[in-house]
Parts: sequence; C-alpha cells; structure tokens
Amino acid sequence: MVQAFILIQTEVGKARDVANAILEIEGVVNVDAVTGPYDVVVLTAADTVDELGKMVVSKVQQVDGITRTLTCSVVRL
Repeated sequence: MVQAFILIQTEVGKARDVANAILEIEGVVNVDAVTGPYDVVVLTAADTVDELGKMVVSKVQQVDGITRTLTCSVVRL
C-alpha cells in the first residue's frame, strides 16, 4: 500500500467546502483543516503509486476551490 499526504491551498473561505468534497473521494483516509500556508491536509492510500497519482490528478485536483496542491509520499525508514 502507498500512502501520501496532500497539502492543499484553497480560495479564501473555501477550506470547509474543499474538505467536505474531498471526504467523498475513494482512497481518502483522513481530511483536516489546518492553519499556516496550507488550508487542508489529506491522508490518502492506494495500492500503487500509479493509482495514487490518478486519484490526485483526476479527483482531488478537480475539486472546486483548490488553488494548489503538494503531494508528499509517505516513506518507511
């Protein structure tokens, strides 16, 4: 299993709407609104890196109100 955190910047006042929309996406494990340079942090999981990439590009990045994403893959050290 592959996991990643997606750090999301949203339009002003859209963090709640974005978080609620992302909760509905298959493969999303957890969604939190946060303070700082990002507005929403999402933990995702998929069977392969390719599936994870498809989820980010075709589903998460298409949510209305998102202005920027940064995907951070989880590594086991």
